[in-house]
Amino acid sequence: MARYRGPKTKIARKFGDPIYGPDKNYEKKKYPPGQHGNSHRRKKLSEYGVQLKEKQKAKYTYGILERQFRNLFDVATRRKGITGEILLQLCESRLDNVVFRLGIAPSRPAARQLVSHRHITVDGEVVNIPSYSVRVGQKIGVRQKSQSLEAITNSLSGRANKYNWLSWDDASLTGLFNAYPERADIPENINEQLIVELYSK
Repeated sequence: MARYRGPKTKIARKFGDPIYGPDKNYEKKKYPPGQHGNSHRRKKLSEYGVQLKEKQKAKYTYGILERQFRNLFDVATRRKGITGEILLQLCESRLDNVVFRLGIAPSRPAARQLVSHRHITVDGEVVNIPSYSVRVGQKIGVRQKSQSLEAITNSLSGRANKYNWLSWDDASLTGLFNAYPERADIPENINEQLIVELYSK
């Protein structure tokens, strides 16, 4: 299972973007990590370096390993439409990401843990695979035995209806995956075209 266990602020500084959410430490040091991080003499990245950095940023954001990410790209290239946009839609439709977007968990790593520990259901059946691809019309819910978990109740108490491609029912603690999100609705600061250019070489 894809998990990064290192310092999150360091990764955010590397990409110049708080990809793991609000971070006070990142706000204090908005420059790359390392001995020469704040130096103005850093070498300018090549075109390949810029593309690679964007791909790495997307992988860290969604918590996906290289082989998984490459497989998603291959699926995206076979579908009709804009490859980069479809790639992000596939990332957004992963079960761990949907659980995070619904507000059942406060972060993607927390959502991944809930899924792998069998607290989440899809259409009433327990699914413990974080990379499971949710399809349009499927219902994602909290297993009945897990509905009183403090981690889940705390997260749901602060949730808001942020995403128009998802809907939520407080009474049954279930959400509906209504549609794949449009690119304009995905809040992640990722230039997917650079990723397409990298893999197309």
